[in-house]
Amino acid sequence: MTRPAATEAIAAAATAIRARIGQRAPRFGIVLGSGLGGLTDRVRDAVHISYADIPGFPLPTVEGHGGELVVGEFGGRDVLMQSGRFHMYEGHSAAVAALPVRVFAELGVKTLILTNAAGAVRRTFRAGTLMLISDHLNLTGMNPLVGALLPGEERFPDLSEPYDRELRRLARDVAREAGVAVEEGVYAGLLGPSYETGAEVRMLERLGADAVGMSTVIEVIAARARGIRCLGISTITNPAAGTTAATLSHAEVMEVADRVKGELGAVVSEVVKQA
Repeated sequence: MTRPAATEAIAAAATAIRARIGQRAPRFGIVLGSGLGGLTDRVRDAVHISYADIPGFPLPTVEGHGGELVVGEFGGRDVLMQSGRFHMYEGHSAAVAALPVRVFAELGVKTLILTNAAGAVRRTFRAGTLMLISDHLNLTGMNPLVGALLPGEERFPDLSEPYDRELRRLARDVAREAGVAVEEGVYAGLLGPSYETGAEVRMLERLGADAVGMSTVIEVIAARARGIRCLGISTITNPAAGTTAATLSHAEVMEVADRVKGELGAVVSEVVKQA
């Protein structure tokens, strides 16, 4: 995507969203991963905007990903929730995968909370574990910053701390107060859509990954280039390939994500309230 095309796409999408939300100016963006779209039910005074009504936003093709933005009150603040990601394994470019984050920046979002469903590389993790992402490995082979520099973005953003330390501290504190157990670790982002082989998971262990998935890293890179603070939370839905004898399935991912969405919602809501 050329610079003029990318700039026009961001502006067109932001204009369409502003036309629907009026004077609201959400400072928090929340990206919902596989099976976690039900959190939109907790948004009060909500405005639902279908991707079909937003220029440049393709409709998701993956079960568990909605196809709308929801703007309203959550955790006592105005938020913008994204229900349904654009994955590169669906055939989208890194620029398209990062488009919502860039639109959020255009709308004034300053803090981004990203959730995802992930497989456990760390062998002590069990299905249903919530993992605060402390760092990531971008193994997708893609980067949304390749190409012409876009207005408002850094050419060489510092990614020494892609996930905000203070937001992680706050998330740990509110989780403890709510009685929700959380872990912390490194997320490996791969292209997908096939699950990893046992050999690939052993490689990820050696590289220092604790969980693996097919999203998040591209969005965080784009967000940090815009100066947006990021908090990432993985719902560990299954053991990664080769760590057990179990066969992996997306249905299992959906079931576990649905089971823990209450705990995740409680943590995210309180982080928004206190951040």
